[in-house]
Amino acid sequence: MVRKANPALLKPLNLSADLEAVVGKGPMSRGTVVKKIWEYIKKHNLQNPKNKRNILADDKLKKLFGGKGEVTMFEMTKLVSGHMK
Repeated sequence: MVRKANPALLKPLNLSADLEAVVGKGPMSRGTVVKKIWEYIKKHNLQNPKNKRNILADDKLKKLFGGKGEVTMFEMTKLVSGHMK
């Protein structure tokens, strides 16, 4: 049985200026945004070394995370979705 991709993850969305500063110019799908955020996190070494599921926010990410300095992976996707329309 072939699983179909969730169409909501493939739909191109408009991005806020703060989100575009991290992932590049939109519109892009939710899945692409999450992938690009992870690329940014890894490139800038922003995973908490003691707990890899937590992300340490730099100035750009703090704007996406409501000013929080550290968020979990699950919190991150919820907070970032507020920057996509």
